[in-house]
Amino acid sequence: MTVLDHGDDDSGDFAAVAYREEDCWDVDLLPVALTHDLKGLIHALRQQPSISGSLGLVAVGDDFFIIVRVYGEEVSLFLSDVTASVDWQVARDVLDYLDIDLPDDDDLDQVLPAGDLSIVADLGLDEMELGALAGDLDLYPDEVLASVSERLGFAQSFQRVLDGMG
Repeated sequence: MTVLDHGDDDSGDFAAVAYREEDCWDVDLLPVALTHDLKGLIHALRQQPSISGSLGLVAVGDDFFIIVRVYGEEVSLFLSDVTASVDWQVARDVLDYLDIDLPDDDDLDQVLPAGDLSIVADLGLDEMELGALAGDLDLYPDEVLASVSERLGFAQSFQRVLDGMG
């Protein structure tokens, strides 16, 4: 699996939208500004019609990732690490959207996800697998999202988008 180069440049932020048309997945890159704008990301995902809803896949550097699923008016969110909310406004926005309190100082040594672990269960990645991927501290966010894309069946399109970034 090829993903982003994690050399000296830590600007690995990206947002992508995955959607299905006629039972085929497609993936497009979204403006990088949406990696820090939850409302804008949700708005962009709503613009993409899809038979199973649109998926937003967001990596913020090597720190955390967000998965957003928009299906009609319904929005589901998954944040890989609640402690990211200490340093990143977009992570705080996710917790706020989910009506989850910011972690206490005592909780900052734990990497715990927040949101809907079953966000893509009906598409082929169950709660246990997503939780395990989110908790694997040896993987960068883009690597986790590449694994998600593989399990859901759009790895080639996802990799094409990542390759086009460089």
